Amino acid sequence: MSANASGETVVDPHAAEHGIGKYIAVFVALIVLTGASFFTYSSLWPFHDEPAVGRLFMMAVSCTKATLVMLFFMHLKWEANWKYVLTVPPAIMAIFIMLALVPDIGLRYRIASPKRRAFMAEPLDVASVEAGSHAADNGDQQHETGGEH
Repeated sequence: MSANASGETVVDPHAAEHGIGKYIAVFVALIVLTGASFFTYSSLWPFHDEPAVGRLFMMAVSCTKATLVMLFFMHLKWEANWKYVLTVPPAIMAIFIMLALVPDIGLRYRIASPKRRAFMAEPLDVASVEAGSHAADNGDQQHETGGEH
């Protein structure tokens, strides 16, 4: 509310729309969604044997939280419709680029020469990595205490 030149009180039509109640409701929704994300790590989560379900659920929760933050705290909900012109085409292009590169990545590994394949990253055996780090730790301790080199 504000006063104009003649002293009359003028009600701002956007003031009610931007009230603190909406921000508190969005904040509570963000807290609930964060709790839902942590729920996937609890013993009550029914899909522990299927990690893809947990990842998909957490991705959906994260996207929902990001959308709430963008709409309300970044005030995009009250922007003009030009925001769709600026965001939808790049999003579509990003999806097409990802889909176009997936076959290329798989093809690179299949047709690589043995010499090149020797320098490519491959999944590591976790047990051998941990055993190697423990051996390195023991060697450091012997060196510090004056043991054999």
